[in-house]
Amino acid sequence: MAGAHVRIDNRLIHGQVTVAWTRRLGVRRLLVCNDEVAADDLQRMLLPQAARGLPTEVLTVEATLAAPVAADVMILAKHPEDAFRLVDGGLRPEIVNVGNVAPRPGTAYTMVTRSIAVTADEADGYRKLAAAGVPLVTQLMPQDKPAEFVPLLDRKGL
Repeated sequence: MAGAHVRIDNRLIHGQVTVAWTRRLGVRRLLVCNDEVAADDLQRMLLPQAARGLPTEVLTVEATLAAPVAADVMILAKHPEDAFRLVDGGLRPEIVNVGNVAPRPGTAYTMVTRSIAVTADEADGYRKLAAAGVPLVTQLMPQDKPAEFVPLLDRKGL
């Protein structure tokens, strides 16, 4: 299964995604991929409303793997583990973009960039993803230059 754009972003759907990224990539459909979010009725109702008219589905990792995916689909994974499970299940994105990852209250985290907070467990998840052969970059906005993500983890001692 190839072709989809994958972004790890714990804010899921917001202006950067619905305006800048969908336009730049020609995205016509969003798939939010996270088991906990998919089990939350309120989020399943509100997230598609935040997508500004773009067809949006909120799915478990397993359901995302079963969904039809093409080059005009963007998968929004909430955590690196979600993205790893997609790749482990057969998804072959050309690249995984680490977008905004806001710090979660009550967790010990390191700011890897000004917009990406990473815990030790998440750092392990990012490394597993990179070890699976998926190019892992961070690129906040389409006009920004992508940066390899693992060296950023290395520089922060994660």
